[in-house]
Amino acid sequence: MNYKTCTKTLSILLLLACFLTDYAFAQFTLSGELRPRTELRHGYKTLPSSGSNAAFFTEQRSRLNLDYTNDSYELKFSVQDVRIWGSQDQLNTTDGLFSVHEAWGEVNLDENFALKAGRQELVYDDQRILGSVGWTAQGRSHDALLLKYEEEAWALHTGFAFNQTSANLFETTYSGVNNYKTLQYLWYHRDLETTSFSVLGLNNGVQSPGGDVYFTQTMGFTGSQAISDLKLNGTAFYQAGTDPGGTDVGAMMASLSLNYSGFTLGADYLSGTGSNQQENHSFNPLYGTHHKFYGFMDYFYVGHPHSQQAASHNNNIGLVDLYLKKSTSIASGTAISAALHEFFSPVSIVDPGAPSETLSTRLGTEVDLVFSHALSEEVKIMAGYSHLFATSSMEALKGGSNGQVANWAWLMLSFNPVFLSM
Repeated sequence: MNYKTCTKTLSILLLLACFLTDYAFAQFTLSGELRPRTELRHGYKTLPSSGSNAAFFTEQRSRLNLDYTNDSYELKFSVQDVRIWGSQDQLNTTDGLFSVHEAWGEVNLDENFALKAGRQELVYDDQRILGSVGWTAQGRSHDALLLKYEEEAWALHTGFAFNQTSANLFETTYSGVNNYKTLQYLWYHRDLETTSFSVLGLNNGVQSPGGDVYFTQTMGFTGSQAISDLKLNGTAFYQAGTDPGGTDVGAMMASLSLNYSGFTLGADYLSGTGSNQQENHSFNPLYGTHHKFYGFMDYFYVGHPHSQQAASHNNNIGLVDLYLKKSTSIASGTAISAALHEFFSPVSIVDPGAPSETLSTRLGTEVDLVFSHALSEEVKIMAGYSHLFATSSMEALKGGSNGQVANWAWLMLSFNPVFLSM
């Protein structure tokens, strides 16, 4: 989208704002976000090799959000520009970096029942299966239709999506986009006095290059229980169906954590596929916010595979993650957090150099540190440092060298102004 189109889009949003706010009982908000983040990478997502130099860059997300609500319906438009500093010429006339992140409308059919349609974020529970992926500059959004029924203590949502790349005259082949072909889900949530829980069932269809659509079903629950000052959180999901390669799927994940006085002690288990197994046992957390859970250095489930070089397939090995986290406020608006992760493989790891031998299932230890300080209600500065102490087993999965220093540092400035609210 070029500069003229960008200007035209912003002008239309402002005209819409002026028009919509004429209605009685309406609320309109025009807000923004500007978020440059500078990163120093030497072992982020994968191990460095001997002689590898660190990467250094700044990535920026710029968003403009328009929210409008009245008694009968709600609208949201969110446009964004995502770019690496210096990726475009100074005298740049056009680029493809401006896009629509959200554009949806929700109409109230009665007091409890609503219909929502358009491009939107799907965020449920702790975001393990469906999340906004807000850490990334681009974020995640879906083109979907939702039916929602909500009361004070419980809610029921069902969502539908069917994706195409163009308005075809014939056929519905979907290719060239890293996305599902079709998606349906049903979500139920209930709040009780000291307990809350959700049940999610999701059918995910991915089309192969040959045109066949393969479906997997993901079913499970998420819950929490407060016991005095303690809070117990649990998650369990099972996955079945057929993957895009036509292989049967049978996988599971489970998570259990305990929160007390800023401390979180927990364990995550995601099943994986052994080197000689024919069935796919690798649990796919689908469209969740994986960065939130499995270490900030994103070695697992974030774009870069963790499968065995010696295996007869490309399915991942799964993950066992034992962690301890602590967050604390050290002053008004200032907080620090630390996390310690110990990673293991739930299946045997074959030594690539000696296929008849296996390596330790221990993959390594990661330390994550984050500092945040609010300069005002709308401006925050954050900084983080992560370090991975990898084993030879991690090297066998990721390549590179576990003898090299693997670390990652970042600094982020976040502006979240509200330009207009009425």
